[in-house]
Amino acid sequence: MKEQILVNITPQETRVATIADAVVHELHIERAAQRGIVGNIYLGVVRRVLPGMQSAFIEIGLDRAAFLHIADVIEQRQSPNETLRIERIVHEGQTVLVQVIKDPIGSKGARLSTQISIAGRFLVLLPQDNHIGISQRIEDNAERELLRARMEKLTTGAHQGYIVRTSAEHVTDDELQADIDYLNLIWADIREKTQTQAPQTLLFQDLSLQLRVLRDIVTQETDQILVDSRENYLRMAEFAERFVADALPRIKHYTGERPLFDLYDIETEIEKALSRRVDLKFGGYLIIDQTEAMTTIDVNTGGFVGTRNFDDTIFKTNLEATHVIARQLRLRNLGGIIIVDFIDMDNEEHRNAVLEELRKALASDRTKLTISGFTSLGLVEITRKRTRESLAHILCEPCPTCQGRGEIKTAQTVCYEILREIVREARQFNAREYRILAAQTVIDTLLDEESASLAQLADFIGKPVYLQVETAYTQEQFDIVLM
Repeated sequence: MKEQILVNITPQETRVATIADAVVHELHIERAAQRGIVGNIYLGVVRRVLPGMQSAFIEIGLDRAAFLHIADVIEQRQSPNETLRIERIVHEGQTVLVQVIKDPIGSKGARLSTQISIAGRFLVLLPQDNHIGISQRIEDNAERELLRARMEKLTTGAHQGYIVRTSAEHVTDDELQADIDYLNLIWADIREKTQTQAPQTLLFQDLSLQLRVLRDIVTQETDQILVDSRENYLRMAEFAERFVADALPRIKHYTGERPLFDLYDIETEIEKALSRRVDLKFGGYLIIDQTEAMTTIDVNTGGFVGTRNFDDTIFKTNLEATHVIARQLRLRNLGGIIIVDFIDMDNEEHRNAVLEELRKALASDRTKLTISGFTSLGLVEITRKRTRESLAHILCEPCPTCQGRGEIKTAQTVCYEILREIVREARQFNAREYRILAAQTVIDTLLDEESASLAQLADFIGKPVYLQVETAYTQEQFDIVLM
């Protein structure tokens, strides 16, 4: 399945879309002012140690202190038979070399690890380890052992570890050696900076999105990479020439008059990826709700009536949903706990087939994930590693009208709040009159359905009540002015 990668670059942000069979499969957005920090390496300072939580807060120069848990401390792995405690490893004021493994998300600070890893084109360097790991996506055991033997030969006496990435499956020893040399240069530079730089300093920053595309996203299936910025096309070509030579012929500078994302209808796909409802091809639909703790996906038959019987309709809808769910997880970059509520199926064979189809659909996901079987309630739980903000969190903010609830109070509800508030004010203050400032819908309701209630209130407090429309107010906003 050949794919295209589109790279749209402006001074404010970089956007990347991957397309296969005329369908958008992935979206990545990185803004210059809010660039992610996953992979960055800092010389941090321990500000607070929390023995009860077995964690510590580390200052690395960001607005909020970052979080280090005992499970992410390298010593934990070096002493498997000993239960280590955070207070025995770090202390307040200590400088420590740390790497960001999760961006700050919502109200949470960045998550750190003392286990340093530096990604290259084919390898990941683990400078504090001494073992060779092989990507789980390389399933052929013979190929895994061959790669391990080749790496052990290339790194004899190196006293540091490597993870062999999936992209290394068919490369030569010279290409592996070039990646080793590149990673060693980066690590040597970081070690030198730890001796000369002040605490809370950034020592190493991961590549920008357009260069990570060449390192992490381009595969043998990539047919072409279209870039709409000449300056960045040249940067990508220079990077590819040094580190990803096989990708160089596929990088093209797009010079068309129509915007690149308009040409391939990517803007429409972005809008759809922000919608709560996702329509399926045969009439069913998904409802995707994202919260801070988890994401829920509800599968519905909608207008799909099938051709034979109801069980068959449910089965086909659930099968179709598996592929759309897998795509939406990648498009929206949804992470953490994801609960999928498939339409209930009584047939055990249908349940097993849907679960297997979901596993196949998620197999191409570049992000680590796990899938559970059906629970007694018919739910499937997916956990997907969350390292960066989701698409919605990058592009959107909570609605100022509903405060993120997704609903607003009815005009009638607001009217009753206003009436109660006037009674409350009348008991505290002896005003000559009261003026209600509210949205048009609320004022209309007070003059129409609730006119009797308003007259009754005026009689009760013995003071006149006047109404004034404020066009800038939302339906939930109102003010009561005491004259």
